[in-house]
Amino acid sequence: MKKAEVGNIIEFRGGLQGVVEKVNENSVIVDLTYMDNYRDLELDQRTVVNHKNYKVIKESAY
Repeated sequence: MKKAEVGNIIEFRGGLQGVVEKVNENSVIVDLTYMDNYRDLELDQRTVVNHKNYKVIKESAY
């Protein structure tokens, strides 16, 4: 499994997507406002996801 890097788009927990803002030893902090339906889902703006629980769907452009 490949660890995400800052700026990567990841998918986790049944289809949620977000942009990685920070990479920690065991997890990443993800900005969920990337999703078009973010407001409809009534989620917090950021969440923490363990490295085991996501997949990288788009590499960082920078």
